[in-house]
Amino acid sequence: MNTSKENKDDYFNTDHLKSGLKGKAMRGAGATIFASAASFFIQFSSTIILARLLTPKDYGLMTMVTAFSLLLQNFGGNGFTEAIIQRETITHRMVSTLFWINITISTGLTFLFMLMAPFLVWFYKEPEVGKLTIGVALSIICAGLSTIHMAILRRNMSFYVTSGISILAMLTGISTSIFLAWLGWGYWALVANLITQALMISICSWIFCSWRPGKPGDFKEVKPLLKFALNTYGNFTLNYFSRNIDKLLIGWRYAAQPLGYYKKAYDLFALPASQLVSPLANVALATLSRLTNEPDKYRRYYLDAISMIALIGMPISAMLTLSGQDIILLVLGPQWTKAGEIFCYFGTSIGIMLIYGTQGWLHLSLGRPDRWLRWGFFECAGTTAFFIAGLPFGAEGVAIGYALSFYVLAAPCLLYAGKPIDLRISAIISAIWRFFAAALLAGLASYLILYKLDFVFPIFIHLNVFIRIVIASTLCLTVYLFLIILFYQSISPIRNFLSIAYQMLPGRLKK
Repeated sequence: MNTSKENKDDYFNTDHLKSGLKGKAMRGAGATIFASAASFFIQFSSTIILARLLTPKDYGLMTMVTAFSLLLQNFGGNGFTEAIIQRETITHRMVSTLFWINITISTGLTFLFMLMAPFLVWFYKEPEVGKLTIGVALSIICAGLSTIHMAILRRNMSFYVTSGISILAMLTGISTSIFLAWLGWGYWALVANLITQALMISICSWIFCSWRPGKPGDFKEVKPLLKFALNTYGNFTLNYFSRNIDKLLIGWRYAAQPLGYYKKAYDLFALPASQLVSPLANVALATLSRLTNEPDKYRRYYLDAISMIALIGMPISAMLTLSGQDIILLVLGPQWTKAGEIFCYFGTSIGIMLIYGTQGWLHLSLGRPDRWLRWGFFECAGTTAFFIAGLPFGAEGVAIGYALSFYVLAAPCLLYAGKPIDLRISAIISAIWRFFAAALLAGLASYLILYKLDFVFPIFIHLNVFIRIVIASTLCLTVYLFLIILFYQSISPIRNFLSIAYQMLPGRLKK
């Protein structure tokens, strides 16, 4: 291993990435999407098993704790990661300083969360929450150990490595969870999954990233990076609260079991974002950050990206809304029927949620996390208002409020995020409206055919639940693709998607 200062600094040089940037971005996107598909299969399979080994109350109790712990566990991972990726020039000494700052804070947050146990017991009036809090706290320091190394790998666009690490960690954590649940450990099986995954990511990131921290440098040297990181984490904190106040309110008002139903419905709702937009975030950041001096190219890359997301995400929204109750019944079993009812309200906003989630790509790649933070205050207040309005109507009312919040906030959010690069809302609407309209019409047509036609409904409703899902999804997708061809007067969007998917395969676009 090279030890000279010059060679250590060369480790962070990204000039070589600018050659064939499109190819590297495609392969990076391919790596993350294929990894997301694998993790979806793992999560889906484990959900089927764990839902039959654990109870809604087990999930409700765990959610009460993780509603707070995941905020602390993501310190650094949402802040230092983006700062390291986005920064044009960074040195070994600067990254070493960030490493020791991150470890110090992560250790402090671990002990702080342990001390919060009595408060959480008082707030939820659930004695078991205290023991859970102590166990879950260990995941914070385990996650902190991997933050800088994973950021370095992503800065160098080593997305096949980071994706492989994530899949291995998930397999290890979920396997441990299933084994312990089978032994009758209850909610402790979920705690073990959380800790094991964080620990495995840390171990693997140190193995596959050869960088090792040195002595910390001058604090002043990293102040711009810390400012960037704090603005990013500040926005993450606000976003986190706006995305978790719903669970906190339901747990406080309606106790653990209704929260368990809501959480399972929410997990299915959030799955497309976690499997599509979130994994692509670091690829988008690494790519768009290199294009900030070429605004026309930047806008074109972004609009092409959200067009592809809309092409995929909008029909997913329609199909999951149409078959949500059957999917919950098939995957989780009849004891989770209430979660299926809640999910139907969530499903209507999945497509727009995916587009909304790309705002971070714009703010961070343009080096303006401060603007993202300012939007975060507005978003948190707006989303919370929708939750409070829906709370008297139970978990279903909160789900409706959540879905509506995306439709109300999406346009002003993307308009504000794109302003520094002169990205107009009209261009965004032009890139996605056909996909939205096609999905909406396909979903409505499929619902009317399957549930409102007198000669179809009695036959359809008595079919096996799996067959119902296949028929409904196939019908909806077929109508959607027909409408896309009709709206575009060609098959070009479908052909472009297949071409991009082919280019994402390993070994393609080497130049």
